[in-house]
Order: sequence, then C-alpha cells, then structure tokens
Amino acid sequence: MTTSTEVAVRDPRAGLAQLAADPREKWPAHARRLYDLLTEHYGTDDPLPTLAAGWVAHQRSENTQRAYARGFRVFDEFAREMGVHPLDFTFMLADTFRLHLETAPTWVRVKGGKRWEMARTGPPYSDASLANTLSAASSFFDYLDKVSDDPTHRKNPFFAVPRPYLDPDYSPTAGLTQAQVAKLLRTARDEHHPAVYRLRTYAMLLTLYTACLRTDSLLAADVEDLGYDEGHHVLHARVKGGHKDKKAIPPHTWDTLQRYLAGRKTGPLFVTGTGGRLTEQAAIRTIKAVARRAGLSQAVHLHAMKHYAVTHALQKPGAKLERVQDWADHNDPRTTRRYDRRRGLLDDSPAYGVAQDLVAALADE
Repeated sequence: MTTSTEVAVRDPRAGLAQLAADPREKWPAHARRLYDLLTEHYGTDDPLPTLAAGWVAHQRSENTQRAYARGFRVFDEFAREMGVHPLDFTFMLADTFRLHLETAPTWVRVKGGKRWEMARTGPPYSDASLANTLSAASSFFDYLDKVSDDPTHRKNPFFAVPRPYLDPDYSPTAGLTQAQVAKLLRTARDEHHPAVYRLRTYAMLLTLYTACLRTDSLLAADVEDLGYDEGHHVLHARVKGGHKDKKAIPPHTWDTLQRYLAGRKTGPLFVTGTGGRLTEQAAIRTIKAVARRAGLSQAVHLHAMKHYAVTHALQKPGAKLERVQDWADHNDPRTTRRYDRRRGLLDDSPAYGVAQDLVAALADE
C-alpha cells in the first residue's frame, strides 16, 4: 500500500519531534490500538495512522471512540482490498463501500477454534450497523477538512452516500416485563455461577436498572463517585455527551453496593477478581449467563437494562414524561416518548381484536 499523495492534508506528525513529549501518549486506549493496527499496514511514515487515531481521540465519549475505531477498521480493510489508500477515496469508491457492506459477511468468532480466531461467516451488516459504519467513515473525512491546509480540498466522499432509513420508533430490543426483570435480578442474586460473583452481578444489574444508566457510564465509575446530596445517596456518573450527572441511588441498591464493596473506598466501582476494572465484554458475558439460567427466551442484552427501566417508569400511574426524560438523560423528549409508543404499538395492537373476531367466526362454521 502506497502513501497517499493526492490529498493535501497537514501532516499531523510535523513538529512532534520538537515537543518535549509526544502528545500521542495521551490518546485513549481505542485511539492507541487503532494507531498500532494502521502502522502495521502503512508504516510510521504515512500520516494516516496519526490522522485516524487523532480523529478517534477527538471524540468525547468512550462509546463513540470505540464505535468509530471499529467502523474505521472495516473501512480500512475494504480500502486495502481495493488497493486504494483511504485518503484517496472518491465518491464512487465510497458508494461501492456501501454496496459492499450490504452483502459482505461479517467477522464472527470461530466456534471450537483458537482463541480470538475469527472468520467471515456471519450475516451481512444490519441497517443500524451499516449506518453506523458509514457515519464513522464520513466523520473521519469531516475531521480531515478541519486539518486540511488546502482551501480547495475536495469534499467528503461519503457526503452524498445514502444510508439506510432507521425508523426511530422501531427497536429490535426484546422487551421484558417488570416480573421478568425481577426474575433476572433474583437469579443473579441467588443462582448465578460462580457464586463468588453473585453479589457483584446483582449489584451491577440492580444499579443499571434503578439508576437508569448506560453500561459504559456505570463501568467507568469509581468508588469515589459515590456520594450523598440533600438526603439522597448518589452516583456522580459520566453520561452520554461527556458531562456528569448526579444519579439518585435507591436505598436497596445502595445497601447492595455497600455489601459488594465491603468497605473498599477507592478504585473502580466494579472490579475483576484481580482488582482491575470490569470490562464491558465480561459484563455482557455475565448477563447472558444469568439470562440463560433465568430461563428467559428473549435475547436479553446488558445495554437493554436502561431500556427496560425507562419503559417501566412510563407505565407507572401518574408518570411525568419530563421527570422520566431527566432520569434517562435524554436531551430530546421525543426520545423518551418513543419508549411509550413502542410499548403501545404492541399492547394496543388491533391485531388482537381482529384475530378474536376471526376465531369466533371460524368457530361458528
């Protein structure tokens, strides 16, 4: 793969040698890993690794950093398969990338294979994943516009690439009733194996649900983020958008957290057996194991705990939309309303009335 020469972009490495310290050492983990991967393919003389990793580091949210780094790896893999440097992409190639994503099999872990062995045998990208990957590539080229020294720098090649329409009122997440959530939590508390992690798992799921938190927000929290304010136990959590919010922690959840911490005053709120911060991947594996043991047929996801919480809060008699919106950290009330509409689409579906009349008519024959 040759270095791009067609796009006039300020070399981000220029002047780094004159600094007392390399600013790249401050990059978050997802940016550093992307940089290491790209230098394997392009070398250290190509500006792409620093540009792409700098773009990832530019994102405020760790969740966005992770998603953009993942999307760029997919984009870069396609560029190398086409024999084109990513910085030399045109609209035609960008649109071809979209068509490629619509049919190409995805990478999945090989069952029974070596550790981390992957193969392209998975289903094609879903509309949501396709849209996210195209958005990541487009965001990268928007970032290049900011660092370009050439006033005639060509437009983002992904600017006019169509993306799948995503109905905001549709969600593939399978809903759980409050009784099912209670069963999930009860299983985590009483039956999860290994037993040494029962209290941690119960505390984690309970906090996600009762504090209406995103998974990344909870796992990024430290013990020092727990506090007390105006008669309430609180968790100072970093929510979507990068700002911190005080989340009320109900008494039972607080008591469970304190029993889990067992007097620990510092460090990550949720830790591994060796004391490191619990990773999202480990947490996802845990909830899948708990869901299987609970006998829940739905595809229960760790990220859906907040989804369940918002839905159930809106079902409470006298629930106020604005209160639930603030609790869920939704900037737009329409986001909160979608949870209520999705539930109503099933609860009030005319399908039940039509089917009832049809069954009665068939019985009269």
